[in-house]
Amino acid sequence: MRLKIDEIGSEGLVNLQLLARQVVEGFITGLHKSPFHGFSVEFAEHRLYNNGDSVKNIDWKLYGRTDRLFVKRFEEETNLRCQLVLDVSSSMYFPVEGMNKLMFSACSAAILMELFRKQRDAFGLSYFSENLEFSSAAASTSAHQSFLLAELQKLIMRDRPAKRTSLVSALHELAEKLHKRSLVIIFTDIFESYTEPGNHAALFAALHHLKHNKHEIILYNVLDHRTELDFQFDERPYQFMDIETGEELKLNPSQVKDTFKKSMGELQRELKLKCAQYAIDFVEADCNVDFSQVLQNYFIKRNKIAR
Repeated sequence: MRLKIDEIGSEGLVNLQLLARQVVEGFITGLHKSPFHGFSVEFAEHRLYNNGDSVKNIDWKLYGRTDRLFVKRFEEETNLRCQLVLDVSSSMYFPVEGMNKLMFSACSAAILMELFRKQRDAFGLSYFSENLEFSSAAASTSAHQSFLLAELQKLIMRDRPAKRTSLVSALHELAEKLHKRSLVIIFTDIFESYTEPGNHAALFAALHHLKHNKHEIILYNVLDHRTELDFQFDERPYQFMDIETGEELKLNPSQVKDTFKKSMGELQRELKLKCAQYAIDFVEADCNVDFSQVLQNYFIKRNKIAR
C-alpha cells in the first residue's frame, strides 16, 4: 500500500500506527490471493504445515482460499529478535518536498514493527547521525510498540538537523550493544560511501563486526532514484548543495549527468558485490515507491533464516 503525498499534512503529519496496520493487512491479504511469488511466508498467527504436524491445527478456511496448508500458531512458539536501525543525518531529509528518505524509512520501520508485533517477534529501534543517538532493547509488547512509534513520530516532525553521517562508528557501537543474536535491519542512504568511495572498506569492516557476532543483516539503501541515481532535472542551471557539508556548486545538469550516472552505477555494483560476499541482503529502496519492496525483502530474509 502506498502512502500518497497528499495524505501527508503540511508539517509531515502521518498516523504511523494506522498506516502500519493498513499496509500490513493489505500486504497479507495480497499474499493470500497470490501464489506467494515463489517463497513461503510466516505471518500473523499461522505458519506453513509440515509433515508430522497435528491435522487438528490446520486452518481449513485458509486452505480453501489459498490452496496451501497452514496450521494455527500459538504464543509459545519461538520467534525472531529484530533491531531496526535508522540513519537520521541531514542527507536523509532529502527530497525537501513530499516523501523524503527519513519519512520513508520511519514509515517502513513502523510497518515492520506492526508485523513483528503480530508475529510476536521482539523488536528494538536504534537511530544515528554523527553518533548513535538512541537505542532501545527489544520487546514484543503493544506498550513497547507505542513507545517506539512515538520516537519515530518525533524524528519525522523535527527540523532537519545539521548533522553528518557516521554509519561506520554507529554500526560498531551497535555491534557491542546487541548481546543476543538478532536480525538487524538498516535504513540508510550510505551517503558517506557514495561521497567518499574509500570508506567502503571501513563500512564493511563494521558490517562484518555485526556478522561476527552472529547477527543477520538487511541493508536498505534508501535513495530518491529519480534524482540521486538517474539525475533527472530540468534543463536549466541549478545551485546544488551538499546537505551535510553545505558545499555548493552551480552547474547545468546535462554537463555531468552521464558521468554522474556511470559513477553511481559503479558504486552500486560494488556495494552489491561486497554485500553478496558478506552474505548481507542489499536492497535498493526507492523512497518514491510503495512499501511492498520493504516487506517482500523482509519475508525473503526471514525464510532464509528459518531454513
